[in-house]
Amino acid sequence: MTTETHPHTSDGMKVLLLENIHSSAHEFLEENGFEVESLTGALTEAELCEKVRGVQVLGIRSKTLVTPRVIEAGKNLLAVGCFCIGTNQVDLRAAKLSGVPVFNAPFSNTRSVAEMILAEVVMLARQLGDRSREVHAGRWRKVSAGCFEVRGKSLGIVGYGHIGSQVGVLAEAFGMRVIFYDIATRLPMGNNRPCGSLAELLAQADFVTLHVPATTQTHRMIGPEEIARMKKGAYLLNASRGTVVQIPALAAALKGGRLAGAAVDVYPEEPETNSDGFESELRGLSNVILTPHIGGSTVEAQAAIGREVAISLVKYIDAGSTAGSVNFPEVEPALIPGTHRVLNAHRNVPGVLRDINRIVSDMGANILGQVLATDSDIGYLVMDIEREVSEAVSTAMASLPTNLRTRVLY
Repeated sequence: MTTETHPHTSDGMKVLLLENIHSSAHEFLEENGFEVESLTGALTEAELCEKVRGVQVLGIRSKTLVTPRVIEAGKNLLAVGCFCIGTNQVDLRAAKLSGVPVFNAPFSNTRSVAEMILAEVVMLARQLGDRSREVHAGRWRKVSAGCFEVRGKSLGIVGYGHIGSQVGVLAEAFGMRVIFYDIATRLPMGNNRPCGSLAELLAQADFVTLHVPATTQTHRMIGPEEIARMKKGAYLLNASRGTVVQIPALAAALKGGRLAGAAVDVYPEEPETNSDGFESELRGLSNVILTPHIGGSTVEAQAAIGREVAISLVKYIDAGSTAGSVNFPEVEPALIPGTHRVLNAHRNVPGVLRDINRIVSDMGANILGQVLATDSDIGYLVMDIEREVSEAVSTAMASLPTNLRTRVLY
C-alpha cells in the first residue's frame, strides 16, 4: 500500500521502453517531461525486476513478460503500456491489485493487418507464393488449375472486432460475400452478415480468417473437428494469436488436400529475436504463406501505436484518466482549475467511500469534483479538492487498510 506525490506535469518521471518501440512514443513522452530509456530487446524476468525498480512507467511489446514478481519489484511503477494489441504477456490482475493500470493499442495497427489479410486472400486464391518461389528457382510453371478470382467468394471472419470488421469492409470492396462470427453482439459493417455459430461460419466460408484474442475460449479453438467442418478446398488464415490454431491438424489437412492453402503469421512458439532455424510443420507445404508475426509491422502502424499508447500513459500520469485501460475501471473526468486531484485505488469492499468521505469531512475540505468507478476487485476514485488540504487527505487515504495506491496531482 503506497502513496506518492508528483507534480502535475511528468517532469523527472522515468520511463523504460523495451523491444524497440517506435520513436514516436519516445518523442511524445520526452515532450511531456519524462526521462526515457529505450532498449531494443526484451528482458528476462530477473533483468526486468532489477531494471524496473526506479521506473514509473514501463513500455513493452509482445515478448516481455510482466509477472507478479516484476510488479512486486516495481515499487514505484505507476502504469504499464503494451505497445501492441495483446496484453496476455502481462499479469493483469497482479497489476490491478497493485494499483497499476495497463494500457494497449487496440486501434492503431488495424488497417495494416486488414490489408495484409486481403493481400493473402488473393495470393492464396492464385497460388502466387508457389509461383513466385518457382520462378526464383528458375522454374517456369504457368498454371490456371486451382486458381480463382476472389470476387463472389465467401470470406468468414472469426472475431469481428476492430481488425475483423475492417477486413470485412475491404473484402466487400473486392466483391466478396462476408460472414462473421463473434461471441459478442457486433454491428455489421456494410453488407457483412453475422452467423449464429462458429460451425455455421466454417461450413459456408471459402476463406476463414481468425481475429480473436488469446483467451481460454480461443485456446486451440481450431483443431481437427473444426477443420473437418470447413468446406473442402477452403483456405485458413491466422494473424491473431499462435495458440488459436492446432498446427499439426492444419498441416495434416493441407497435406491431405482437405484445405487448399493457408496463411499463418503467428505461432505457438516464436523466437524472441530475429534468428535462423525456425521450425514449423507448415514449412515447405504447397500454397502456404508463412510470415514472422508482421501483421502490424508497417511504419504507419508502429508510429501510430507509439503515439496511441504514449497518449494514454500521459493522460493517466497527468490527469488520472484510465480511459482505454484493460485492467482498471475506466474514468476520464475533466480537470478542474484551482484544485488538486487525489487518485485512490482501493480494494472494493463495503464502506471505503464512507471512510474516505469522513476523512475529507473531518479535515473541513470541500470536494469540488468526485468520480468513483469499480469492478469486482477494486475501486478507482478521482477526487478534486482544495489545494490546502490535498496532502493531508491523501496521506490519510493511504493509511486506510483498503488502500492499494494513492497519488496527488498538483
